[in-house]
Amino acid sequence: MTTVLQSDMLCFDYAIQVPATLTKSRKKWHSLFLTIYCSRKFSSLVVKSSTPKHETDVVRRSPSYVSLNVVPQSSAFGIDQTTLVELVKEKKVERLQKHGGVNGVASDLGTDTRVGISGSTEDVVCRREAFGSNTYKKPPAKGFFHFVIEAFKDLTIMILLGCAALSLGFGIKEHGLKEGWYDGGSIFVAVFLVIAVSAISNYRQNRQFDKLSKVSNNIQIDVVRGGRRQQISIFDIVVGDIVCLKIGDQVPADGLFIDGHSLQVDESSMTGESDHVEVNGSRNPFLLSGTKVADGYAQMLVTSVGMNTTWGQMMCQISRDNDEETPLQARLNKLTSAIGKVGLAVAVLVLVVLLVRYFTGNTTDEKGNREFNGSKTKSDDIINAVVGIVAAAVTIVVVAIPEGLPLAVTLTLAYSMKRMMADQAMVRKLSACETMGSATTICTDKTGTLTLNQMKVTKFWLAQEEGATASSISPFVVDLIHQGVALNTTGSVYRASSGAELEFSGSPTEKAILSWAVMEMKMDMEKMKKSCSIIQVEAFNSQKKRSGVLIGRNDDDTVHLHWKGAAEMILAMCSTYYDASGVVKDLNHDERTKFEQIIQGMAASSLRCIAFAHRQVPEEEQKKLKEDSLTLLGLVGIKDPCRPGVKKAVEDCQYAGVNIKMITGDNVFTARAIATECGILKPGQDMSSGVVVEGEEFRNYTPEERMEKVEKIRVMARSSPFDKLLMVQCLKQKGHVVAVTGDGTNDAPALKEADIGLSMGIQGTEVAKESSDIVILDDNFASVVTVLRWGRCVYTNIQKFIQFQLTVNVAALCINFVAAVSAGEVPLTAVQLLWVNLIMDTLGALALATERPTKELMEKPPVGRTEPLITNIMWRNLLAQALYQIAVLLTLQFSGESIFGVTEKVNDTLIFNTFVLCQVFNEFNARKLEKKNVFEGIHKNKLFIGIIGITILLQVVMVEFLKRFADTERLNWGQWGACIAMAAVSWPLGWVVKCLPVPEKPIFSYLKWRK
Repeated sequence: MTTVLQSDMLCFDYAIQVPATLTKSRKKWHSLFLTIYCSRKFSSLVVKSSTPKHETDVVRRSPSYVSLNVVPQSSAFGIDQTTLVELVKEKKVERLQKHGGVNGVASDLGTDTRVGISGSTEDVVCRREAFGSNTYKKPPAKGFFHFVIEAFKDLTIMILLGCAALSLGFGIKEHGLKEGWYDGGSIFVAVFLVIAVSAISNYRQNRQFDKLSKVSNNIQIDVVRGGRRQQISIFDIVVGDIVCLKIGDQVPADGLFIDGHSLQVDESSMTGESDHVEVNGSRNPFLLSGTKVADGYAQMLVTSVGMNTTWGQMMCQISRDNDEETPLQARLNKLTSAIGKVGLAVAVLVLVVLLVRYFTGNTTDEKGNREFNGSKTKSDDIINAVVGIVAAAVTIVVVAIPEGLPLAVTLTLAYSMKRMMADQAMVRKLSACETMGSATTICTDKTGTLTLNQMKVTKFWLAQEEGATASSISPFVVDLIHQGVALNTTGSVYRASSGAELEFSGSPTEKAILSWAVMEMKMDMEKMKKSCSIIQVEAFNSQKKRSGVLIGRNDDDTVHLHWKGAAEMILAMCSTYYDASGVVKDLNHDERTKFEQIIQGMAASSLRCIAFAHRQVPEEEQKKLKEDSLTLLGLVGIKDPCRPGVKKAVEDCQYAGVNIKMITGDNVFTARAIATECGILKPGQDMSSGVVVEGEEFRNYTPEERMEKVEKIRVMARSSPFDKLLMVQCLKQKGHVVAVTGDGTNDAPALKEADIGLSMGIQGTEVAKESSDIVILDDNFASVVTVLRWGRCVYTNIQKFIQFQLTVNVAALCINFVAAVSAGEVPLTAVQLLWVNLIMDTLGALALATERPTKELMEKPPVGRTEPLITNIMWRNLLAQALYQIAVLLTLQFSGESIFGVTEKVNDTLIFNTFVLCQVFNEFNARKLEKKNVFEGIHKNKLFIGIIGITILLQVVMVEFLKRFADTERLNWGQWGACIAMAAVSWPLGWVVKCLPVPEKPIFSYLKWRK
């Protein structure tokens, strides 16, 4: 026994010696081997020492056992995923305390609550392996066959397939497999071709929306890693990260509150409760993924990501709905159904006429014999003839229904969305693309939209002296300024090493003030934070336009109140001010007037004015942040230069008949200076006529006064988000189509109320982005103008396609109807009509829907809400072309054989060929609704040229090589020349027609296809 144990212990000793060079995965295998080896060895010892039957009378000493607790080294963390998930889900503070509170959990996760995780690649990968990534499983995307099946569900397609099947069956029965499959088979091929093209375009569009969805979900989040605050993608967040949250942010993962102030969270997306929940370190430190920060700011420790959060489990059940129907699509669907009804009526008439002519014996076959001879005619022949007649009638319906219209809208929207993405605009709602083309007024922010948002402190006033430096001011006052800057901020200062450059983070205003305080006023942020403790905070919001902090000094236990914000508002809260030597002076009426003049002077120079105020607080007043009897510390002027090109963009909008209104939180003097610089106001413009107002003044108007004055207003200063909402409502009541830009959480109501909400991609909060229709990725006003241009382009492209499609519809219906009624036969067969349908529906949509915006789009006034979709100009163009095509084709139908001296079969081919070529030439006419030169800029649209080339090539193949399939005869050079000449007349005809004036009032006012 001893020998066995000794030999086994030697093996065991060797096994437990883990070489230090092993990788993590190999260590896991080593641990697993060790566990199995030990359990087997010890069980074998037990088996070997079991007592034989003949020795049962001898009582032996029980063998010794060695108990080993083998802990697998699978995790480098002191807490597992399940515990972390339950901690936040249950929201029980007692359970959190068992783990040592937030600091205990952070320690278990290897996170320093001050500097965050190390952020090294190995550390991030390790955390991702242990706790998962911050991504959600999505329902499988719709595959290609889903769209094929959807296309098959079309009723007309199903009827055609039924007719094709019957035709195929009877054809094979009558003529045998070798000859009999042509008629039915060709209809099958044509139908499948239409289905394939439709499915491919819908599938590609769906993929396009999925890509845009991924981009819109990729939010940038502020985290602290290695002591440095930095922005990373929401998908890159890992368990243990420290995330910085501010007003308007979306909580990116489940987590625990570390520190912060006045944090209010909107949990309505998770719980349905509209009341904001207060989150703090003592009573409720739990933060849920997907909720929004309504007020305050904080740092949180990430405890669960991705599918381990409640939000993740919800998101995996939700698929993005791309079946949103835009207002234009709704109008077009009504137009389509109306035209479809006319087409159906014509098809029924044709069906009845053809059936009556057949059964009354008025039709003959190719040899000139009567097709129907009463009871002598075979039942197979009767069924075959009826199937052919039904197929012809159904095909007329297929051509008559312009199902290409919704497809054209989808194509042009998908194309423009892709192009707009490259032009720094991300479309969140499809309808916004087309609505933007009708915009009559744009209400824009100033900061970051009209200006660069690259702020720098250029002026500093202490008392009434400009340009004071740290060395010329009393150390006491300098220390108070340091306190007011370092502790009353949501920004931070980071230096990687002693010699490295400083990095400032936060909003542009915060960064400008921090940079000035550190560089000019010699502030040490870390030292300041260590010397004081924060007692209470009132975070900045756009309503109050100020932020306050109550702090306790650690060296003398005194309590100080600091306020920072809009200069005239802080000045109104002050009763005294410091001079450079630190003496407190009374702020009487004269002194106050001098300060107001300083503020106005800076504002007139386009500077944003920020003031700092201070007060030492006695013990009895330490519960609330006082807003009076403060001492003014100083004023800073922050320069934010106008964006290059913004003046040109404003002029372009005004030239296009779109009014620009600037709505800003800055004071009236700064607002006026910037508006003049940008071209919204003209130099020397009379300001007394209500062109420039303050938010409070606008708010206090009576409803009647507001409605009367709202159109005159060009600039609204010191406005609150409520004022912006009020202006949008007034403008909409006046009949304007309003676009609004916004970046703050409080802008959400105005963004939702507006016809088009435009949020800012850089400065915009997540709440603002979710309320908007389009995200301007570079925060630039010039991009807003680009969106306007694209919106008009979408609308015009749809009109071009409608004109093109309706010309074909009118011509095809008239020709088939007249020919059926008079001659008893349809000149265009089912396969030929399906080919025409393919040309105009899909290829035509692709060619015309992908035209790029042109300069003339911005030379016309906006399209109003009540403007008809089919204008008088379009009616003039399409009726002229349709009448010409009808005249030519009916002449060929009745006199073509004698004119060209050809057989009936060749004449039918001439009709088909001329009809198709007419559409090809008319496609050029459709490029310009009003301009006579239809070739302008054609070299830039390679897709259009390509589609025209493909159409002509396929037409040649149809006529010359697919005789049996398309039921055509080969044409000679002279006949081709004649077809081209007849079709080419549509160019000079289009030029002449565009010289004819049209009345402004819609002729067909009843054809206003409203939603």
